[in-house]
Amino acid sequence: MHILFVHRSGSGQFAHLIARLVAEGAEVTLITERAEQERPGLRQVIYSVGEPSTAHATLAATDYHVRTGEAVAAELARLRRHDPPDAVIGHIGWGGLLFAKDAMPGVPLIGYCEYYYNGTGSDLDFDPSSPVSDAERRRIRMRNAAQLVTLETLDAAYAPTRWQQLQYPRSLRSRIAICHDGIDMTACHPNPDASFTLPDGRRLRRGDPVVTFAARDLDPYRGYPQFMRAAALVARKRPDTIFVAVGGDGPGYGRPRPDGRPWRQAMLNETGLDAQIVHIPWLAYEALIRLFQVSAAHVYLSTPFVLSWSVLEAMACGSLVIGSRTPPVQEVITDRVNGLLVPFFDEAALAGTIDEALEKQASFAGLRQAARNSVVAKYDLQTCLDRQRGLIGRLVAQDDLLLA
Repeated sequence: MHILFVHRSGSGQFAHLIARLVAEGAEVTLITERAEQERPGLRQVIYSVGEPSTAHATLAATDYHVRTGEAVAAELARLRRHDPPDAVIGHIGWGGLLFAKDAMPGVPLIGYCEYYYNGTGSDLDFDPSSPVSDAERRRIRMRNAAQLVTLETLDAAYAPTRWQQLQYPRSLRSRIAICHDGIDMTACHPNPDASFTLPDGRRLRRGDPVVTFAARDLDPYRGYPQFMRAAALVARKRPDTIFVAVGGDGPGYGRPRPDGRPWRQAMLNETGLDAQIVHIPWLAYEALIRLFQVSAAHVYLSTPFVLSWSVLEAMACGSLVIGSRTPPVQEVITDRVNGLLVPFFDEAALAGTIDEALEKQASFAGLRQAARNSVVAKYDLQTCLDRQRGLIGRLVAQDDLLLA
């Protein structure tokens, strides 16, 4: 069996599924714009999208999506002649599958539906201090054009969470199943003997007053400014607290600061927290897990946007997660049942909840166990992979097209 994946950034959300298929002996091809490190059993085909062809700001994303779709379609047409796949699976958000059905008619096409942009009621208008212009709403609406065209051609589709599924138009939701990418419960588990060594040599262990924060980039979409302001409040009351923030200085999902400074530097200047916080730009997966295992409280804030793997990994490690009371987070955390929730913009409430978590570490053991149990029940990697693998098998056999 030959399965072909399409993703802009390496294997992305398909990494575990690709590994499963390779282990089963399947032939696996990845068509991508950004190659990843070579690994046995995976053939990578790199495409280039060329230069933009429109100056109209509203059409910038659409132009990129069309160019991406054309580049991928050219590779698909070549493979169809020399090594046709039994199924194609791809992320629909960047245009990669836009012309896939034309290039490979008759080949089952599965779409990964990560996020549909809405002008109201989600990330765009979440922050009341950042008004949204009409031009921005038009740009966001057009950003969905490639997804809508692609969805019409798919044989099957799935989104990782219910909230992400619900962002798509009501008329299309019934075509989009729900199946998470999966969390490796073997790698992510509580370890009372775990330790984490900071860059300065200090070693952290379970029971230490450690408060953690992790995001791809330290930006407002993941509540980094709110975390820093709350941390400064806690630090005044508990000067022995160690805050560890993992994340880069890129713009993240939102807009860059008007002054060009990274949010990390801006928030350090605002809060004066330098002495009690350790910033780490990036951690290897195994090190991040150890950090979660020693954390007394892990802060995860998110605007209404894509749910991060990290919050589920932290929960699987038995971390006490303090999350934002926003819909994506509320799908996985119930306040005082398997974690703690606070309003996204209420920094005083966040500081008070961090203080409570540090004061009553032992009393939250039940919430920590409940957090892990909830991830096991809904996001276990092997269960999610079984469902994805079953979908592929049924499509190849021209059977039922929905995830069971």
